[in-house]
Amino acid sequence: MGWTDERVELLKKLWQDGLSASQIAKQLGGVTRNAVIGKVHRLGLSGRAAPSKPARTVFKAPRPARPVTAAPSAPRRIAEPVLTQAAPSPVRLADEPPGMATVLTLGAHMCKWPIGDPALESFTFCGRRSGEGPYCHEHSQVAYQPPAAKKKSSAAELARSLRRYI
Repeated sequence: MGWTDERVELLKKLWQDGLSASQIAKQLGGVTRNAVIGKVHRLGLSGRAAPSKPARTVFKAPRPARPVTAAPSAPRRIAEPVLTQAAPSPVRLADEPPGMATVLTLGAHMCKWPIGDPALESFTFCGRRSGEGPYCHEHSQVAYQPPAAKKKSSAAELARSLRRYI
């Protein structure tokens, strides 16, 4: 459908009334939003009475404030890891209590196991001497679990698994 003089006049009126290009295209019928935008540009219709606005703005409800908990007087203790194998008990040195290192005092060979809630000021790191990795022996036992031993396949299981390929 082409642009007749009547349709161009209606376009000018609707544009000055502040309707969006989509709304004008819908009222005119047979043209797309992009066709309306192109015609407005070619006609040089830049000024509008009022910019088009969405029917209603949607506001999100504010999030509830986080409850403030009292800072514990002592750092939290980590539960002893449950070991399935008989492992040597970790050596605890009296001069290395856990939970004494902060981000600023944490060194290269110190345990980087976090203790407490990072949002609280009492948050610390273990800080004990670490071995080869980032954690001390005790926290390495928690962080790195040994791989489960593979069960040996019996002849019947091997035959059953090979049947799908035969």
